[in-house]
Amino acid sequence: MTSAEIKARARELGFDACGIAPAADHPELRFFREWLARGYAGDMAYLHRTADRRADVRHVLPSAETVIVTATVYNTDRPYSTECAKPARAHIARYAWGDDYHDTIGARLELLLAWMRDASPAPFDARAYVDTGPVQERVYAQYAGLGWIGRNTCLINPEIGSWLFLSEIICSLPLEADAPALDQCGTCRLCLDSCPTGAIVAPYVLDSTRCLSYLTIELKGAIPLEDRDALANHAYGCDVCQEVCPWNAQPPEPDEPDSPWLPRAAFDGRSIADLWRTPDADLRAALKRSAMTRAGVTRLRRNVAVCAGATGDADALSALREVTEPSCDDPMVAEHIHWALDRHDG
Repeated sequence: MTSAEIKARARELGFDACGIAPAADHPELRFFREWLARGYAGDMAYLHRTADRRADVRHVLPSAETVIVTATVYNTDRPYSTECAKPARAHIARYAWGDDYHDTIGARLELLLAWMRDASPAPFDARAYVDTGPVQERVYAQYAGLGWIGRNTCLINPEIGSWLFLSEIICSLPLEADAPALDQCGTCRLCLDSCPTGAIVAPYVLDSTRCLSYLTIELKGAIPLEDRDALANHAYGCDVCQEVCPWNAQPPEPDEPDSPWLPRAAFDGRSIADLWRTPDADLRAALKRSAMTRAGVTRLRRNVAVCAGATGDADALSALREVTEPSCDDPMVAEHIHWALDRHDG
């Protein structure tokens, strides 16, 4: 079983790119501890708990020789949020529109690993992860030749852009590795200058605590008062640093009718008011088996309430007054509703 055969099989299974990196002590892995020390992880305590293992995949699999990295494009033929002139539109990060990528890509990755076990003349050790393991996957993706880590901290592939789900198989096979990708960001500052909150504090450095994705997805409690206006109409996550990237300027491929990444009707081009008026039961059904499940109805309501207050959209504010779904009585949600209404009714 060769590296070329593994890549060919990955393509057959639906992956858009596949490369192989050595399981080595790559210099880029070392910045993670400094990043944590600066407090940029915020409340994501799991990153501190797994810091030792994230320092080297051989701390996850001691026999590791190589890391097989796959990339899957999740872009769809929909306008970017930066192209939308409607302040009442509720923007949801593109990655979360469709089915849960953990499940969809995880199934493909398991098929790839099963094929490898059948094709290998000898048994080998392996661990497979889809954004779930203690792995600095962008570093290994770069050393697998799939792209470089951009100034916005996303992996950028020169041919298919940065709308990529990464997954990997850490294994004990001594496979032929690819040449690492070279940085092609140059002096471009579009992502740094366009970030709504200035979360990209330096090229290649993200302060998660200032990022809208952290504030609307990872943060479990109240959104800090000083950050609420910056949400504007970003109801879940933010794509701005990728949308302005020149490497994502090429039009997407036409959507396949059965693509798992197509937006669900509940989140497709909805206004802030429409999203707020959606009953809890319908929201719960729409969130099921999606990447947004982790936030749930309560945190989504919290975010949408802030969008209403931050934009001052009249229809959205009316919706806040009218809707009496059970999730609206949650103390955290209620506080955000009161904040939104008080700043416009006071």
